[in-house]
Formats: sequence, C-alpha cells, structure tokens
Amino acid sequence: MLIVTSNEIPGHRIDAVFGEVMGLTVRSRDIGSQMLAGFRSLGGGELPEMTKALYESRQEVMARMVNEAQQRGANAIVAMRFDTSEMGTNWTEVCAYGTAVYVLPLGEGEPGATGQSIYLTNTAAQQQSAPPAHPQQPAQPQQPAQPTQPAQPTPPQQF
Repeated sequence: MLIVTSNEIPGHRIDAVFGEVMGLTVRSRDIGSQMLAGFRSLGGGELPEMTKALYESRQEVMARMVNEAQQRGANAIVAMRFDTSEMGTNWTEVCAYGTAVYVLPLGEGEPGATGQSIYLTNTAAQQQSAPPAHPQQPAQPQQPAQPTQPAQPTPPQQF
C-alpha cells in the first residue's frame, strides 16, 4: 500500500476515490511507565517508555487504516495525517487518517511520468507477457527412493 501525506502521488493518476479511512486507538499509560517517566522528566531529555508507546500506537493505527483501505479496494492512501489527543489524565487517543484511492502508474511518454512509474508500468507489462512461472507438466511416476550414504561429519576448522 502506497501511503503519502501529499494530495497527489507523482507519476500516478488517481483513478478512483473511496473516501476517508482511519485507524484509531486509545491507550492508557501503565502506572509503572508513568512513574518512571515522571522521574526521568525531572532531569529532562527523552522519555523512552513514552516514545515506545507512541511509536507502537502509530504503527497500530496505520495498520488499521491500511486494512480499511484494502477492504474498500484501494491501493494507496493520499493526504495521510496523524492526530493525537489526551483523554482524561491517563488516556491518549492516536488516529491515522487519509483518503483511500486507486492509483495507476503513468507509463513512458505520458505527461507527469516519473522513473518509478515507468519502471512499474514496464514491470507489469513484462509480467503479463511472460509465460507462467510453473507450466503444467504431466505427472511423472514416482521412483522408489535410493538408499543414501549417511553424511560424514565435517572436521572442525581451526582459526
């Protein structure tokens, strides 16, 4: 899934718009992390426990947003944004949202084509014209397994 914060994707044409999609989570901070972060905040600097929690929340809401877009038939999300807010004293809401769209890469010679979109169209054309990777072959009769010699242990190497 191609996800961009811009309203358009260079080298691509938006062919269909499926509407807004989002992922949402509300997290509570556990008391242990909150107390540890409180002590660390006295000295200033990053709060790794809170950073980790926010990072995981963003990954979770991104996955939910992508899932919703895929269910609608989208292959990209444009104008993606994050939003966070505090709910009460210990709850944090994290939301990812954007517009689910279906995009087509522009081919060579089309106005606005980029190196990436030309590569994508050429690759798709090659895959469509290539023979199947595993052609159907008639079944071969199974041959009885031949007894094999046990593997000899490899002597340890010295360095």
